[in-house]
Amino acid sequence: MVRFPFDAMASRCEIRLAAPDGHAAEELALAAIAEVRRIERTYSRYRADSIVSRINAAAGRYRVECDAETAQLLDYADHLHRASGGLFDITSGVLRRAWDFRQPRVPHARELAPLLALVDWTAVQREDGAVFLPRAGMEIDFGGFGKEYAADRACALLQERGVRHGYVNLGGDMRFIGPQPDGRLWSIGIQDPRKADGTIASIAVSHGALTTSGDYERFFDVDGKRYCHVLNPRTGMPVSHWRSVSVLAPLAVLGGSVSTIAMLKEDDGLSFLAASGLAYFAIDGTGQAHHHSISGDYAS
Repeated sequence: MVRFPFDAMASRCEIRLAAPDGHAAEELALAAIAEVRRIERTYSRYRADSIVSRINAAAGRYRVECDAETAQLLDYADHLHRASGGLFDITSGVLRRAWDFRQPRVPHARELAPLLALVDWTAVQREDGAVFLPRAGMEIDFGGFGKEYAADRACALLQERGVRHGYVNLGGDMRFIGPQPDGRLWSIGIQDPRKADGTIASIAVSHGALTTSGDYERFFDVDGKRYCHVLNPRTGMPVSHWRSVSVLAPLAVLGGSVSTIAMLKEDDGLSFLAASGLAYFAIDGTGQAHHHSISGDYAS
């Protein structure tokens, strides 16, 4: 097995795979890394030339034509909005204007109010392959599932080129191509949400994806209360019921969406996880673990 570490999507990433020789492995890894970076380049809200930035810049002014891939991602965002009862809303990225998790300051309600008025996926108009954000200042943001989508695309590319053993790890969101060359499963640790260098559980997996959403990625603590980057689009405030939710799913984009929605649903997250039919391992705000069939994997 050869490992290829790299940086993308503001995360430490790694591809690990088996190939006939080092040169072949490098060529495969570079193609997969290029695909990850293509997706980042295309959909990053931080790049003025991305389709997301062009859609956002046109808010309240004109509609923007979308290619098939972007239209498909918008369709998926619509599905997630409906599946979550409106809690997964890709127009909620505007709330970051009030929240800066590099400094411990809780925004006042008067800062959040004008931003909450811009959070409304149902107002977004999509017709004939074009998208229009009707209010000036509205934004879309694929950050809620972009990294997981990139992991799935990189994995698909490697599988198409004959790779049968390895995985893609984008900042802890993992998509598995197959077991280790000798048939052993990968043993993957789930991070302890309160110990940066500790694990709280481990699972054995060879196929499918393992994704985690948590309150420990970007956060600050004030007066003993944690404020994390997962924001409720209705209140503009961080969720607080779950410390972390890990999901084992056939696709990374599915696992990541389910774990994020569970975080957003707070008290109702456990029933949502149970209804999903997927394996999960979740830690609530008291530190108690909740899990269902977390050992196992999914056939490709």
